[in-house]
Amino acid sequence: MGDETGVAILAFLRDRQGEIVEVLERLVAAESPSGDPVSQEAAYVLLAEEFGKLDYRVRRLPGEAVGDHLYARPRERRPGAARQLLVGHLDTVWPVGTLNTMPLEQRDGHAFGPGIYDMKGGLVQLLFALRALAAHQVTPAVEPLVLINSDEEIGSPESTRYITMLSRLVSRAFVLEPAYGSAGRLKTARKGAGRFSITVHGIAAHAGSDPTSGASAILELSHQVQELFALNDPDQGITVNVGTIEGGMRSNVVAPKAVAHVGVRVVSDEQAREVEDAIRSLPAVTDGTSLDIEGGFGRQPMERTPANHALAETAIRLGAAVGLELSEAGMVGGASDGNTTSQHTATLDGLGPVGHGAHAIDEHVEVSSLPERAALLALLLASPAAPTS
Repeated sequence: MGDETGVAILAFLRDRQGEIVEVLERLVAAESPSGDPVSQEAAYVLLAEEFGKLDYRVRRLPGEAVGDHLYARPRERRPGAARQLLVGHLDTVWPVGTLNTMPLEQRDGHAFGPGIYDMKGGLVQLLFALRALAAHQVTPAVEPLVLINSDEEIGSPESTRYITMLSRLVSRAFVLEPAYGSAGRLKTARKGAGRFSITVHGIAAHAGSDPTSGASAILELSHQVQELFALNDPDQGITVNVGTIEGGMRSNVVAPKAVAHVGVRVVSDEQAREVEDAIRSLPAVTDGTSLDIEGGFGRQPMERTPANHALAETAIRLGAAVGLELSEAGMVGGASDGNTTSQHTATLDGLGPVGHGAHAIDEHVEVSSLPERAALLALLLASPAAPTS
């Protein structure tokens, strides 16, 4: 596809900026919090209808404890063609009713609303990128496959198996999470995320009349919390955070049980192994207490592989051809489903809109970025697959 077609696609999408916003507002109005399959249905149906208009075949992948996931592919298959995966999520962190306090609104070139930035904006960009290719009679040589899950914001516990399976079948993956920062940088590396729980078992006793016969789980947990925080190494990108603690019965009872919930972020697989080993080998230091340690890394780090970097370079080159200035971000602290795809195929993340306020009350997108980022995605989808070694 020549530069002239790329410029025409960008113009096509800019002309439809109002329509892009209209579809986005309808999707944001369909509130779809994680863990609420009933509420998610409206967003699922809207997306399925839009893919149907594109002559895509939509398949519902049933959820168990979470909502259903949407899988879509072109109705006309091309046997033997290389394939590429597009990954997004329809769930948000916002409960039903958030629109009452965070209403949809536009001001100063920005559109506000719960989930508009993370990541319904990216989903709408995908729809319009495919529309633009169809309008210009561009059939990607690399066949697009789409997976939109319903559980990303809670770690993709059920959809990871689908994402893993599809990642093994494709030559590359594009993830529609928001862009990085106000410059709209692309993401080729993300920290891995682990979750652990440290349960301390002690011995209950009367804290006034017989304290020495007990063993305080809370006292022991206080030692463990300090050991956990000592694992932090910001210079190496390792963060260990005890986010919540709970335990005890009453002020006059020596605590028989206490629990700490721990979040961990690392930049490499090696760090993940080292930190997990350190957590699992923590010894109890208070007589009469014992530890149960559970958890692990649900998402391995998305490392900046040569293949990921090459995809970013392709995006930067394609963007420059139509007047978009792009760059590659360094290590990103948050994890995404790109952490999973990157274990199996070249991955480029952060293709969603420019904006701010993910998980915050000022969540918004820059309206002018929507057609621009959709055009970039269209150009990437139409680009040939890199040769395999």
